[in-house]
Amino acid sequence: MLRITGYILFIISTLSFLLIFVIPWFGYTKAQVAGIITGLVITGEVTFYLSLFILGKSFWEKIKSWFRFKKQGVS
Repeated sequence: MLRITGYILFIISTLSFLLIFVIPWFGYTKAQVAGIITGLVITGEVTFYLSLFILGKSFWEKIKSWFRFKKQGVS
């Protein structure tokens, strides 16, 4: 159950970061957009770190492996 909670927090984090790109087209004023985006960034960061705390180091290593580029040597 705790692992599911970690995955749900990770999904919330991802969605909050993706919403940052969509908010400016909803017709809010510039001040409202700035406030909403700030709230989304804070929410995304907090939920991301909570999910890492719950899911552990193995999940963090899996995330890092997604962004590593493998060098291919020329023989």
